[in-house]
Amino acid sequence: MTASTTRRTTAARSRLAAVGSIAVAGALLLTGCGDQTKDGGSDTADTATSAAPLADKLPKAIRDKGVVKVGSDIAYAPVEFKDSSGKTVGIDPDIADAMGKQLGVTFEFENGTFDTLLGGLRSNRYDIAMSAMTDTKDRQEGIDADTGKKVGEGVDFVDYFTAGVSIYTKKGDDQGIKTWSDLCGKKLVVQRGTVSEDLAKAEAQKCPKGKKLSIEAFDNDQQAQTRLRSGGADAGSSDFPVAAYAVKTSGGGKDFQLVGEQVEAAPYGIAVAKNDTELRDALVAALNAIIENGEYQKILEKWGAAEGAVKEAAVNGGK
Repeated sequence: MTASTTRRTTAARSRLAAVGSIAVAGALLLTGCGDQTKDGGSDTADTATSAAPLADKLPKAIRDKGVVKVGSDIAYAPVEFKDSSGKTVGIDPDIADAMGKQLGVTFEFENGTFDTLLGGLRSNRYDIAMSAMTDTKDRQEGIDADTGKKVGEGVDFVDYFTAGVSIYTKKGDDQGIKTWSDLCGKKLVVQRGTVSEDLAKAEAQKCPKGKKLSIEAFDNDQQAQTRLRSGGADAGSSDFPVAAYAVKTSGGGKDFQLVGEQVEAAPYGIAVAKNDTELRDALVAALNAIIENGEYQKILEKWGAAEGAVKEAAVNGGK
């Protein structure tokens, strides 16, 4: 969810409670039953086409149920997280919501541990995985980056955002850390299965004798932040938008600070099963539509993530 990519690869490294229109999805199912107009057309069909211009691009099974099931690790603010009311919010849910309006379906987010999301996709628990997940060749090919062994059929990615990896420390206590090499002799907290963990493992191999880089990995990024906040580590690492959001919001901006520059910028992708090309292409069309109509840019600006914007959807653009 290789070490040269960003946030969430499975071993070498995602992070929308979208509100599509159920009424539109129902209308699509009833196109043949709508009131006929004088010219022989259907009022229902016209309404459905107008409200969801890309609905006919979806696989029939998804059009019929009106829902896209999304696997997501909903603990990675501001990409996806629960607000104070328990609602799933963030960059991914908002983008999915906008895409759902184009497609005439609702994107329903289901919470899961990040490193299990692709397995859930393979077992048909989810239709897609959308969770700040980095598009990498290993994921595309179903390769475990640590072992080099085939672990599945792989997935296709619809790339929708670009992010790098950042390091952060307690505010006013940077421990002299400016670059990844400065982590030698320190303790770093990360989310398990992310590029941050992979970069840390790679850096640990370079550390001189007597200056071990200690890595503590957690199920989610919030747990890693809690550990650092309590003084149990020297630094943390996560994708830039997530680290920047934590710096801005944790303790009213008094808990953390960013150190150094973000590295290893790479695309986030929506993961789709290799054999589900019709759904993949529908997502490409919907993403391009909201980029063109300006909704995409407004969403990223809302969450302070405009610098990660892409100009158009890409398929399997990761390395």
